[in-house]
Amino acid sequence: MHELVEAMAGMKEADALRIVDEMLVKGEDPKKILDLSSEAMQVVGERYQEGTYFLPELIMAGEMLRKIGEILKPRLAEKQGETRKLGTVVLGTVRGDIHDIGKDIVGFMLEVNGFEVIDLGIDTGEEAFVAAVRDNKPQVLALSGFLSVAFDSMRSTIEEVEKAGLRKDLKVIIGGGQMDDTVRRYTGADAYGDDAMAAVAFAKETVGVM
Repeated sequence: MHELVEAMAGMKEADALRIVDEMLVKGEDPKKILDLSSEAMQVVGERYQEGTYFLPELIMAGEMLRKIGEILKPRLAEKQGETRKLGTVVLGTVRGDIHDIGKDIVGFMLEVNGFEVIDLGIDTGEEAFVAAVRDNKPQVLALSGFLSVAFDSMRSTIEEVEKAGLRKDLKVIIGGGQMDDTVRRYTGADAYGDDAMAAVAFAKETVGVM
């Protein structure tokens, strides 16, 4: 395990930020640091699922990711050059679910890949999603949920978006927990993602960028 992954997964924020700084001083590609950070968050997520970590650790890990993201985003922008915004994604954890670690990773990865992300947070009601889609006109709606109860909320959210007449030019992806094609069909989503990069690939495909 890379020392950055070890530090982040071990909840050692000071060490993690120091390692990031040292890697950048040595000329390390910020994309590699980003990949390692994502790997660390996956480890944290696995430990949460196993019952080794709890909500405080998820919050700490999310805060570490946010701070590392603040350091890396300008570097990534320099490396990629000034690029136009690829599109807009409305993102949120659905009603009845308060898990945000997966959502935060997806939002972070979308942002560094050129998307504007409208993050509605956790336990988000159907009406909030409908309003955000109406106001921001995104190309993609990304619904997150870890608990099985989220499946019904995802389905009702997509139904409300359709009732509001906002589904025609909108693609919907779901993620978090144990997603598969059966759940996708049940909710009415266009796709499901196993990880953050699957969401990025889906968003890029939606806006015609590969």
